[in-house]
Amino acid sequence: MPELPEVETIARGLAARITGDVIESVWLGSKPEPLKSKASAIVATLESRRIASVRRVGKHIVFDLELNSVARAPSPARRDPKPGGRGSSTRARRVEDPSPHVASQSAAQWIVHLGMTGSLVVCKADQAVEKHTHAVVKLASGRELRFVDPRRFGHLSVARGFEAGGHEPLEIELARFTSLFRGRKTPIKSALLNQKLLRGVGNIYADESLFRAGIRPRRRVASLTHERLQRLLLSVQAVLKEAIELGGSSISDYVDADGEEGFFQLQHRVYGREGEPCLVCGTPIKRVVIAGRSSHYCPECQS
Repeated sequence: MPELPEVETIARGLAARITGDVIESVWLGSKPEPLKSKASAIVATLESRRIASVRRVGKHIVFDLELNSVARAPSPARRDPKPGGRGSSTRARRVEDPSPHVASQSAAQWIVHLGMTGSLVVCKADQAVEKHTHAVVKLASGRELRFVDPRRFGHLSVARGFEAGGHEPLEIELARFTSLFRGRKTPIKSALLNQKLLRGVGNIYADESLFRAGIRPRRRVASLTHERLQRLLLSVQAVLKEAIELGGSSISDYVDADGEEGFFQLQHRVYGREGEPCLVCGTPIKRVVIAGRSSHYCPECQS
């Protein structure tokens, strides 16, 4: 699943390429799993909107939308062929709806969660449509923004004032961090993955941060001193910043908005290296399962 650095990389890439562009039309596939808002609400919210900004909130990509100066009149729902000529699926066009919804507001948001295998790619309109494409957003610039997700764990929704919960790990201050974590009886690895505490930190970057802080993933949070918590926060922030600079970690399906892979996987010191020698001391890296998640660590460098 794309974590904070991957989502940040994608959001920055999209912001640079499509901010200011206008959404002309939206095609949505027939699979219901990706749609967490009604198809009609998604299309009504997006069509004829200008993309004011693209940003990351936790592991979500948020498109801030505003009314375009030239708006189209509503048109009835209809069925259109799927892009690329493969079958058909519902293309929910702007529809009349007496009930209030997001599209009626002057400002709205399109929220995308990539799930485990989702990707958002900006491409030319004549480029072949990949299998497992669930949304195609046609832009006034002539390009298309496509959402592709083979496993369909990603989410598409619309909202106003979206909040992801938890604290932003790149912005949280030490006092707040220690107050959130101190005294908890759970393993520190589980606490780092708790999105109600820190949003966006996932398995890869929790393992890498714990290694740099010299803390074993099974250590109870309550056993960590103030100094060790401080070292952990600094490690979390350093790892995330380095990963963002390198475009994230491409170990599965992840690619950025240009379809390019990241490079931080080349800097992994423990994640995915079970049995390999520690890059610091040479001790074989171990893997344990904590709350159903794999955790990698060095038994010599971490205590």
